[in-house]
Amino acid sequence: MIISKRIMLMGAAVALLAPSISVAEEQVVPVQKPNFLFVMIDDMAPDALFDNRFPFLKTPNLERLAKEGAVFDNMMVTTSLCSPSRASIMTGTYAHIHGVRYNSTQDPDPRLKQFPQMLQKAGYKTAMIGKWHMARHARPRPGFDYWLSFKGQGVYNDPELNENGTVLNEKGYITDILTDKTINFLTENNDSSTGSGQAQPFYVQLWHKACHGPFIPAERHKDAFSEGKFKEPASWNIDFSDCPLWWRRAAVYGVHYDRWVASEGKPVPEKVEAGKWQVENTRRLNMLRCLLAVDEGLGRVMNLLEKQGRLDNTVIILMADNGYFFGEHRKGDKRLAYEESIRVPFAIRYPAMLKGGSRIKGLLTNIDLGPTILALAGAEIPKTMQGESFVPVMKGEAEGRTAPFFYEYFQEKYAPGIPTMLAIRTPDWKYISYPYESADAGNFGELYHLSKDQYEIQNLIHSPEASTQLKKMKQMLEKAKEQYGYTSPPYKYKP
Repeated sequence: MIISKRIMLMGAAVALLAPSISVAEEQVVPVQKPNFLFVMIDDMAPDALFDNRFPFLKTPNLERLAKEGAVFDNMMVTTSLCSPSRASIMTGTYAHIHGVRYNSTQDPDPRLKQFPQMLQKAGYKTAMIGKWHMARHARPRPGFDYWLSFKGQGVYNDPELNENGTVLNEKGYITDILTDKTINFLTENNDSSTGSGQAQPFYVQLWHKACHGPFIPAERHKDAFSEGKFKEPASWNIDFSDCPLWWRRAAVYGVHYDRWVASEGKPVPEKVEAGKWQVENTRRLNMLRCLLAVDEGLGRVMNLLEKQGRLDNTVIILMADNGYFFGEHRKGDKRLAYEESIRVPFAIRYPAMLKGGSRIKGLLTNIDLGPTILALAGAEIPKTMQGESFVPVMKGEAEGRTAPFFYEYFQEKYAPGIPTMLAIRTPDWKYISYPYESADAGNFGELYHLSKDQYEIQNLIHSPEASTQLKKMKQMLEKAKEQYGYTSPPYKYKP
């Protein structure tokens, strides 16, 4: 897409935002500006960390974060894929606006201000430490006083890193290395003064490679919870009979390009019965074992901040860049518009505003993070940001974001069996649309009554009783597309 055209559409989208964001209303200007530590993990089921789904998984420092902070049960990502999600967090915009629709292709449009740039303007010392995973290089990006990253997904052991433009080879486990670099930054930037008598506030984003596959835990954790088992999800036994045709075709033939092409014209069954519950037990255990080094690292950083006297004035944010299937809907990975994919574990510790041990149910999205951080910092919120500050939610003045949640995923060339999909979600309902697939050919949409069907097992798209609700959801989806300046994707698979 031509950049200038996208920027024009972006402007139109921002102009249509409802409700509009008022910087004066949303900014919170504390006596002492808060610091920020933004810890992100890669790929994680939304209920893996704070809901005791895996009783054998012990993460005392993550548990401490939840006990001393708040867990947000309904944080959503606008695209459940690494690069687009990260770009949406940085810019506060949808993928069709920032341009990062796919993995490892490009950085966000440079005409969009990213929130660390605004924090720098507000007097913050900023650091990016970890996985960037957008354009295919590890060189420093704007907005950071300190930069340490790696190309693409990176590796778990003995990584090549780029530190402030210098390439270096480090020995050791990547999670530990990133934690060490964070400790060094916080130690070296403890006494710098702004000239006002106060220490210069910091913003650090510690974005881990963990827990992206192939899953390689630290050597010290390779045998942890070896007896751990995974329970069969409620949606494992669905037969896809009320799912669109592409679902059943994918289940039988696969989604990747060669297999999808080879399946053209082949019969697609009306049902695809589930077999016996199967899970790659060792592989999944290794994924969770990767969390153990993350948990240890978080504990080290929190202990340092406590020793420095900066812990309670630091907003600590923990989230995953997208969700992850552990067999739900007979799937692994993410991408799809089901809850396990679009919802992520999310917690914040900030005693000045959040009561320890609280659970917040309202809908939030990853594009809301930038505006929220900037509001807490008393910094300017760019008008291009499409998200909403959820400071009112943190203060107990609102339940969640005011607009319904709009989701988008764009068909990828390497896996055309997963079509472009758009979805709209309210607290009680979800509608999923496949706008470039033929409904007449059997690729109809999906409608779920979430308050009665939390596992999204019964598709009500053809239910007469749900027809009125379906009409409302379709209208909401069209309104969201207009509000956010939606544009069609550059790639559409052609048989």
